[in-house]
Amino acid sequence: METSLTVENYLKAIYRITAERDKPAATGEVAAAVAVSPGAATSMLKSLTEMGLATHARYEGVTLTDKGAAVALGIIRRHRLIELFLHRTLGLSWDEVHEEAEHMEHAVSDRLVDRIEAYLGYPKLDPHGDPIPSAEGVVASLDYAALADAERGATVRIVRVSDQSADFLRFLADRGVALNAVCEVVDRQPAADMLELRVGGQTVTLGLEAARLLQVTPVSRETATISSADI
Repeated sequence: METSLTVENYLKAIYRITAERDKPAATGEVAAAVAVSPGAATSMLKSLTEMGLATHARYEGVTLTDKGAAVALGIIRRHRLIELFLHRTLGLSWDEVHEEAEHMEHAVSDRLVDRIEAYLGYPKLDPHGDPIPSAEGVVASLDYAALADAERGATVRIVRVSDQSADFLRFLADRGVALNAVCEVVDRQPAADMLELRVGGQTVTLGLEAARLLQVTPVSRETATISSADI
């Protein structure tokens, strides 16, 4: 179905809010995600319900219908494939691709997106470690842990960053924290809201809130040196 840029942005925002939790998105959350007033969001959510794209009940929040979720996943698929294309072919850094993809995702055709996917070799993840939905709307389930929960002395690999704001990504990159980087948790002090990492020979200190935005998988000490050399 044909949808406007505004409708697509709302559907994408609702999907992202509800994708990893078992409850509807509150009107205020949706309003914040698309940068409008709660009143404007309420009016649009009513329109989405009338279009059969969402189900919205006062005081209960909003969820997407199957039709709405299909549209949202199509936009997210475009966005993540465009990000990866810009990263691999034009060399844009992971803090640059998100904003550029936001501008392009509504303009490219499904046919072009399919060609981009084939050109890239049918990738599974975007430059931030997010799964790329298939053309059929299937999204891989990723079983990762938050860096904030890693124990002191653990060696882990960064596999996903859930905050894609340019400032945060540049902050990480400047300190050697990137996708596939192997890190050692040197110290973890919940009472002080602090986690200290050793990455590529330098020490990085993060607040636990920031560390919760990074997802990791464990790495054995035997393979950590080899993996670090391959990054």
